[in-house]
Amino acid sequence: MFDTTSIPTVRRSRWPLERRWTAARLPVHSMVDRKVDPALPAFDFTGAMRTLCQDIVARCPTFATIDLDRVLITFTPCRNRSKFGTHARVTPMRFQAGAQTKRRRGVLYGVQRYYVDDREMLYLMSFSLPRFLDNPFEEKISTVFHELFHISPAFDGDIRRLPGRCHAHSHSKAAYDRHMLELVRPYLADHPRPEVYEPFRFRTAELFHRFSRLTGTVVPRPKLVPLAW
Repeated sequence: MFDTTSIPTVRRSRWPLERRWTAARLPVHSMVDRKVDPALPAFDFTGAMRTLCQDIVARCPTFATIDLDRVLITFTPCRNRSKFGTHARVTPMRFQAGAQTKRRRGVLYGVQRYYVDDREMLYLMSFSLPRFLDNPFEEKISTVFHELFHISPAFDGDIRRLPGRCHAHSHSKAAYDRHMLELVRPYLADHPRPEVYEPFRFRTAELFHRFSRLTGTVVPRPKLVPLAW
């Protein structure tokens, strides 16, 4: 692990280098529809998404190296309900090839480190709500595959780097999206446990007919922290 105690600080950062939570005390946010019966149960979005991702990782060899115990799944409330904008993102917690630091313009930087129950998170996967939920079902599942595919096969905290000018989506985002569908459709076909993805068949308004609120983990995106000259 990179030792920051032996190097001079450039300036006092307003962001701590480490943030720590216990699994039981992760920050939770709720989305509420005032027209809904408050007596209905809550829908744990990030819990349901973790269950789905665990099933995908277990059943799809493409994702065999992913350790979801080191992936923090969260959501981000949207300011508007437009379908345009970010639907989901994976934030790597390390630099290229898993490096913990990177020098820019003479300053050494590190990415904030997130820990849950003293386990360091290597990726932050976040979904924009309600925008993500208001997509068609197959598109939602494809988005989940899309984000999981961004995780490096080495699972070193870096993203998967593909050939071409755009190393995130290769030479063609359309081809990237087609490849995701090629992974999604066999996964959905004759699935033995459809209950793992059943909640994602519903859009936001439909979920609010069944639940009083949508809840889930919400944490800030990690920041770059200056370490030393």
